[in-house]
Amino acid sequence: MILYMFDKYTFIYIALFLIIWGTYLAKRQRTQRHAYRELKQARDAGLMQPASLHPVIDATACIGCRSCISACPEKNVLGLIRDKAELINPSHCIGHGACKTACPMDAITLVFGTAERGVDIPLVSPDFETNVAGIYIAGELGGMGLIRNATEQGRQAMESIIRSGRKSPGGYLDVVIIGSGPAGIAATLAAHESKLDYVAVDQDSLGGTVAHFPRGKLVMTAPIKLPIVGKMNFREVSKEELLEFWQDVIVKTGIKINYGERVDTIDGIEDGFIVKTSSNEYRTSSVLLAIGRRGTPRTLGVPGEESNKVVYRLIDPEQYRNQHVLVVGGGDSALEAAASIAELPDTTVTISYRSESFSRAKEKNRQRIASLGETGNLKILMSSNVKAICDKTVKIEQQGNILELDNDAVIICAGGVLPTPFLKNTGIEVETKYGTA
Repeated sequence: MILYMFDKYTFIYIALFLIIWGTYLAKRQRTQRHAYRELKQARDAGLMQPASLHPVIDATACIGCRSCISACPEKNVLGLIRDKAELINPSHCIGHGACKTACPMDAITLVFGTAERGVDIPLVSPDFETNVAGIYIAGELGGMGLIRNATEQGRQAMESIIRSGRKSPGGYLDVVIIGSGPAGIAATLAAHESKLDYVAVDQDSLGGTVAHFPRGKLVMTAPIKLPIVGKMNFREVSKEELLEFWQDVIVKTGIKINYGERVDTIDGIEDGFIVKTSSNEYRTSSVLLAIGRRGTPRTLGVPGEESNKVVYRLIDPEQYRNQHVLVVGGGDSALEAAASIAELPDTTVTISYRSESFSRAKEKNRQRIASLGETGNLKILMSSNVKAICDKTVKIEQQGNILELDNDAVIICAGGVLPTPFLKNTGIEVETKYGTA
């Protein structure tokens, strides 16, 4: 009787185990089939180039535990293919880096660029110091454009400056902070909190690159801990709300930023640096560069580009109502500019991009553009190049044909040129990354 009961319960346990295991395997197979479909769609659409910092996964070390997949805030960037984690939507990755932290096998390396597309990055050490001792880089210039990551880098870079203990003769500042974007604000707060003798400057206005976003643009971020202020709980806010928050932080904390003060040169001297700006000269022990990569817009180099109707960023879509507008570029800024103008009544908008797909833009923006194209509100010219900008028209070459379109305004969103001459004059080395850390 006892043996019978034992066999009976053993059979039940084994049956339950097999049911649970079978259900798990079936679900895992469905998940992998979905991931493979996503990967195939990305390949077919030519969307295999990550726009920023992204993971490279060592398949020999990966155990397929899905920790990285679960940790990714973007959700559909990583997937399981043949029981190994893989980038299934590379163009969706925006450089959070949460996947690397979550991996229990240390199978993930975060890199810039790919074998096909290099990215110029200044050389910095793990503590954000460049090859020039005493000069540090944080934020977008170092490849960290994501607001959360740039903010964290600004805080950490200032902590490294404090730990360095660099001291100069009396009359010197402890640090000059250049830039008032996410990294610059966090660094300035950290310097203020530690009672450093600092100066913060910006050639433009509060917010850095964020201030140049189109009016009403939604900014995606995540909870961030700011020095003095504490936790910042924004998830999705408008550009205006974020700038208002930062302005309120400046007022409440008493930090000071000199706006409209452009840095011309940084010269090394025996005890530190002389930072020459458009209006002042500062002697300092250390310098933190928290500037963006888009200070100098990339131009097209075509006839007529010097026309007053040509600009390099969108501020307010309303100014283009009832006009014929050409937007040039394939990144998020170009797609957002084209879409926001195309949604206005009585406006004709064309977007021209040299490649076959908008591989550098977020999925949400690509869908928005595709929808406007289907309804006829937006003309999309892929694999095209602007040849000339005339008074009332623009000439665009596409597949050997020259199109001449009515035109009142041109917005060129072709990215920015890394301030390489400025960096080289300062002695900072720049490296082109082709899928390397």
